[in-house]
Amino acid sequence: MPDLIRYYDNQNQPIVDHNSDVLSLVYFNLLHLTKGQPYRQQLRPFETVFVVLNGNCDITVSGSRFSDIGQRKDIWSGNADSVYAPPGAEVQVAANSEKAEIAVAGGRCQESREAFRIPPEEVDMVEVGSIETNSRRCIYHILGKNADGRAGNLLVSELYADKGCWSGYPPHKHDEERWEQESEFEEIYHYRFRPDTGFGAQIAFQPDGSSQAFMTRNGDTFLLDRGYHPTVTSPGHDGYIFTIIVGRQRRSLIQHFSDEHNYLIGQIPGLQDMVDKFK
Repeated sequence: MPDLIRYYDNQNQPIVDHNSDVLSLVYFNLLHLTKGQPYRQQLRPFETVFVVLNGNCDITVSGSRFSDIGQRKDIWSGNADSVYAPPGAEVQVAANSEKAEIAVAGGRCQESREAFRIPPEEVDMVEVGSIETNSRRCIYHILGKNADGRAGNLLVSELYADKGCWSGYPPHKHDEERWEQESEFEEIYHYRFRPDTGFGAQIAFQPDGSSQAFMTRNGDTFLLDRGYHPTVTSPGHDGYIFTIIVGRQRRSLIQHFSDEHNYLIGQIPGLQDMVDKFK
């Protein structure tokens, strides 16, 4: 069942890992490092992407060093700079700036692949919705089509929602494996707002009509194993969602839009582009 983890100081320890009661495929950690502070880890069952949210660092993956990773002062200042690490890799992160925050996004994977960098210019953006329909958001695919053939079933992106706008809308789900209609993926949302006093709402509802609604605040994390899951940001606040999506059987994400809201597909621009970018 979907669940919300309220913000807390995780002290560089995983927020979601293999011990999760909700998700079995997804890993999520937030690292907060100071200059010169090293961090080491080895994640055997997970392929991972180290996304520098702010600051600058060096990332070494099983002896291969990627230097000067991170080009922005905060998440609102341009595209992310990231490094992919295969399952079983030994990863070391060392901050070059006074402070650095790194999101670690992981997905269960059995195949070993090569490490690689995803520089800001390789991040792929798609704009969805409009101000008029209260649905405008921009999705920046960090690990998407650019990693076909280089990664397993892990997809990572950053979503920026305009003030008072909905995302994940029209409502859709991806919890069944139906080859041409839907694929099974688990998902994590990590929220930020500007200003950080902002808030939003996360809704999750099932085909049988059961539903949950959560008030989301800066730093909260939502775990989704099934169901439709639209999100809204309050007026006066820009919304940000760090998104990790992991497929159980394949990399191609096929979203099923709820039948009763299908008529909205023709009213919200950019939806087909969004669907195509995730496939």
